Amino acid sequence: MNDNSFFSIDRLVDFGLGMGVANQMVGVMNQYMHNMDIPGSIRSTAQSMPNIYYVALDSKPIGPLNDSEMSQLIMQKRVNKDTLAWMPGMTEWKTVENIPAILKIVALAPPPLPTR
Repeated sequence: MNDNSFFSIDRLVDFGLGMGVANQMVGVMNQYMHNMDIPGSIRSTAQSMPNIYYVALDSKPIGPLNDSEMSQLIMQKRVNKDTLAWMPGMTEWKTVENIPAILKIVALAPPPLPTR
């Protein structure tokens, strides 16, 4: 065989080694990207820590509340989009409709049972 041919054994070995190294590099990059903390992403570190909420009911702060307790208040309609709420890291109280973490709880809460 001609050494300049693509099918020469040296070129095939080089190609195979190159593919093996590239495959390992992609695997390592995927692992690092999977473990990377990206603010605002679903897998961010802040999302893995339990959220703590405070809400203003009858002009009094109620809390700390976890996700389950907040969900119960939403289902009981004691908390609505206009209720003031605060979470650690926020500089001021905001309405529930302006806090993404609470909106996520609203989206995951089951709808009311239908009446017959």
